[in-house]
Amino acid sequence: MTQVPHPQEPPPDLLTSAAPGRRSDHSPWNWLLLIPIVLPLLVPIYNRWEPKLGGFPFFFWFQISFTLLAAAVTAFVFVKTKRRS
Repeated sequence: MTQVPHPQEPPPDLLTSAAPGRRSDHSPWNWLLLIPIVLPLLVPIYNRWEPKLGGFPFFFWFQISFTLLAAAVTAFVFVKTKRRS
């Protein structure tokens, strides 16, 4: 029976220095990410035809505007929570 060689373990000093520190994602800015997630789920708020914008009923252009809002809020939260090095 042949033995399979075991990979060498790194020296102990590399194990401690490579261990990731505890990351804190508990920034209050992250709460802003709930806006573009929760508001589109509240359909009774925007389930209507008027006012129309460019011929599109409110129902449609309100949802499209949330796509832009989600991108803007995500970018804003990213900038505010980015780690400075």
